[in-house]
Amino acid sequence: MLPTPKRGFDIAEFEIRLHRVQARMRALKMDVILLTSEPDVRYFTGFFTQFWESPTRPWFILLPLQGKPIAVIPEIGAAGMAATWVEDIHTWPAPRPGDDGISLLRDRILQLPRRFGRIGVSLGHESILRMPAGDYQRLLEGLGTFDVVDASTLLHQMRYVKSAAEIEKIHYICDLASDAFEALPQSLKAGESERQNCQRLRIDLLERGADNTPYLISGSGPGGYDSIIMGPTDRIIEKGDVLIIDTGTTFDGYFCDFDRNFAFGHADDAVRRAYEIVYAATDAGFAAARPGATTSDIFAAMWSVLEAGGALGNSVGRLGHGLGMQLTEWPSITADDNTPLEPGVVLTLEPGMEFAPGRQMVHEEDIVITQEGARLVSRRAAPELPIIG
Repeated sequence: MLPTPKRGFDIAEFEIRLHRVQARMRALKMDVILLTSEPDVRYFTGFFTQFWESPTRPWFILLPLQGKPIAVIPEIGAAGMAATWVEDIHTWPAPRPGDDGISLLRDRILQLPRRFGRIGVSLGHESILRMPAGDYQRLLEGLGTFDVVDASTLLHQMRYVKSAAEIEKIHYICDLASDAFEALPQSLKAGESERQNCQRLRIDLLERGADNTPYLISGSGPGGYDSIIMGPTDRIIEKGDVLIIDTGTTFDGYFCDFDRNFAFGHADDAVRRAYEIVYAATDAGFAAARPGATTSDIFAAMWSVLEAGGALGNSVGRLGHGLGMQLTEWPSITADDNTPLEPGVVLTLEPGMEFAPGRQMVHEEDIVITQEGARLVSRRAAPELPIIG
């Protein structure tokens, strides 16, 4: 087991993040960026709370062209925000549907120096504007001649390359989950449900030191499964079944995301062959993942193995994605994504295939790009499909 990383980040890390985004803002001619989503707010401020589970109140952070982040938040979060490196904090008594911080936010934006007359907001793919649409419209009306531009690509790029401290947290939780997966065959049982088997894994992950397991799914069926996003269900595992379990477990707000497959009693030749193919496809993706290559190069390497192995299709739509503060992050590993790889990028490799009608096999590992190429941060799965019982 790896040493437990230090929680949180030094102020110097937040300063680096801010200086990087402000340099890009100048190049893109933005006076300010409005942040409303939990990952973006946490990335630039360190404000980390489970209270985002409540959808009642909006939270706003302004990234000005010069100076530190500015918080415009509900009163209930004032003490928590004051514990971060943010100093300029404005609050209102939320919830107040008639004016839920909008006039306060508008006034604070209008007080900022205006050089370009442009405000950045996350409006693009894989982004979220976490405020009522009507409030957003009222904010725009109150800002007058400000032009709104999409800041989602910039914010994706900011979080794309991880720092050493971020990678340490991701590696730690991947290693912890790897330990739990390697111990799992001792507790998996035919005759019990997907839910019961997954519950034991969830408990084990927490006992090993994980903070949370927000994502733990499973799928099962005779000779394969037909879905990788729906379980666990109360379906009883029987001899001849194949079970997939995929976990997104966290430490200090950073995710792992990988799966493991198991057969119960026996596995037919088609199942074993499908496992070997997705395993080999992962190897091909790993070899292709290096600085200077692109996400589409990884896709091509993995898909060529799947196609040669007789894949009938892939319903997932991609063969991996970014990983970090969210279970899935930009970019997607697709044929036409073409995002360049850089040292510090953390990705999942997730080749999957339909190997027979209604029967899938998916395999996933987590990697980080280094100067020399890819390095696993999850521990490699067994090269042969594990048989339980």
